[in-house]
Amino acid sequence: MSRKLEGKIAIVTGGSAGIGFGTAKRFVQEGAYVFITGRRQAELDKAVAEIGRNVTAIQADASNLADIDRIYSIVKERAGRIDVLFVNAGFYELGTFGEITEEHFDKTFNTNVRGLLFAVQKALPLLAKGSSVILNGSIASMKGYPSFSVYDATKAAVRSFARGWIVDLKGRDIRINVLSPGHTETPGLAALADENVRNAMMVNVPLGRMGTPDDLAKAAVFLASDDSGYITGIELFVDGGVAQF
Repeated sequence: MSRKLEGKIAIVTGGSAGIGFGTAKRFVQEGAYVFITGRRQAELDKAVAEIGRNVTAIQADASNLADIDRIYSIVKERAGRIDVLFVNAGFYELGTFGEITEEHFDKTFNTNVRGLLFAVQKALPLLAKGSSVILNGSIASMKGYPSFSVYDATKAAVRSFARGWIVDLKGRDIRINVLSPGHTETPGLAALADENVRNAMMVNVPLGRMGTPDDLAKAAVFLASDDSGYITGIELFVDGGVAQF
């Protein structure tokens, strides 16, 4: 049985936990060699051990431009190209309007917008013909949530980037799409919301359950593979229907 990403070189930023980790595992299962990045070496080591093969970990901060340069230097030396780039690393925390600080604004935008922009721009020389870029969005790109206005704005910016970049890159045969999760069980969500809050969130999901990292990973494989070869500039919601009402 053929694998959808056989022989492809992939990068997953924020690949040591949650959606990024689930996607890195799926990419390897589908035949890709994957570079994962993250800030914490211990988590990266654990991820590599669990994935088991065809994976390299690079400790890096996705909001640091020097770290981004170092990532691509390593990838260029070891693989020579990029076929799939999943810019997954992100940051969120509560910030109630009226109490938003410069630190909160800068930290959220530096990772989710500035870091994402330069992660894609700096990858351009390595992106192969027919490559796929996947931007991690959110249902927050189109819905408002209490105390999340700054985060919501970053995800709207990500959505806008995809629309603009596919025009800027016309003729390069590079596809750019946004993968937007809904309520997904990840370590980040667990740290932000206790079980009671997560159960309350689940009530609003038409499919009646929270998403899993593997739900997103399966969709990422579709966007990374030739199955989506004529799809670019879209926002694919993997949210159990919660953003659709």
